[in-house]
Amino acid sequence: MELAYKTVLVAVDGSEEAERALAKAIQVAKRNNAKLVITHVADLGVYTGNVYNPTFHESLVSYGEEILSAYKDRATEAEIEVETYLAYGSAKSVIPKDVAIKFNVDLIVCGAHGTNAVERLFIGSVSESITRLAKCDVLVVKK
Repeated sequence: MELAYKTVLVAVDGSEEAERALAKAIQVAKRNNAKLVITHVADLGVYTGNVYNPTFHESLVSYGEEILSAYKDRATEAEIEVETYLAYGSAKSVIPKDVAIKFNVDLIVCGAHGTNAVERLFIGSVSESITRLAKCDVLVVKK
């Protein structure tokens, strides 16, 4: 039975929790000689009520690309294989159902709380949904 992780996925959103999750994911990937996939999910519908707004869409995509680039630079310094992926939709389902499957990940790492406290209060946390829906191990990093 293989216990080492081969592909580690870390979900990031620019929050302090995501910073901690990235640091932990880098440690796990390095220790397991695993590939690290860094993902950010741009939820274009939640803020605009599913009405297409090109300016807002571009700003969300640009923000996602910027943080993925910054996080990739940090992970590359650790001398591990790194790939980034910008996804679209609700992070709660896209991460465990789409991104994790696309990259055949063994472990998903995420922060306990992200940047959107209002959404978390009303419809639950992203980490809770990932934990419930994922087919692989999930590591939730707390403060």
